[in-house]
Amino acid sequence: MRRSFFCGLATLLGALSSAAGEQPVPTTARPAPTAALPSIALPPELDRVLRDYERAWKGHDAAALAKLFAEDGFVMSNGSPPVRGREAIRTAYANSGGPLALRALAYATEGDVGYIIGGFGRQEGSPDTGKFVLALRRAADGRWLIAADMDNSNRRAPPRTTPTPTPAPPPN
Repeated sequence: MRRSFFCGLATLLGALSSAAGEQPVPTTARPAPTAALPSIALPPELDRVLRDYERAWKGHDAAALAKLFAEDGFVMSNGSPPVRGREAIRTAYANSGGPLALRALAYATEGDVGYIIGGFGRQEGSPDTGKFVLALRRAADGRWLIAADMDNSNRRAPPRTTPTPTPAPPPN
């Protein structure tokens, strides 16, 4: 089951990127800052995933957040190791929550797999503070669940500084 999900998602993403004619960007290239990408409307069954996520996050409800994920779902947050499985997700989100506004930038579905790419901020209409990709899988009851939630901040991490070694005193 897991293999078929990831194979289906890889096929979907590959087909969409070739259809769009996207070219890979060299890792050394840094795109110039641009204005915020426009939000798009999602079909109701996908929009429900975002609105339920917002509601649970705002309510500091880790159990409700975990229920939005597939039983073997992943959370892959900026600066943290991956978390896998509903119980681990509930534990990881136990002390999380607060203001949140999610918006969609792109989405696609093919059969029982799909994704939503989006941005997030503290309130609707405010600039995005980060971005996310939700890999989705349709459950047996037809409801879309999150198979993987990958997010990160729009802020660059501060550069690491290495302390300058103190020279050893000269021998006597």
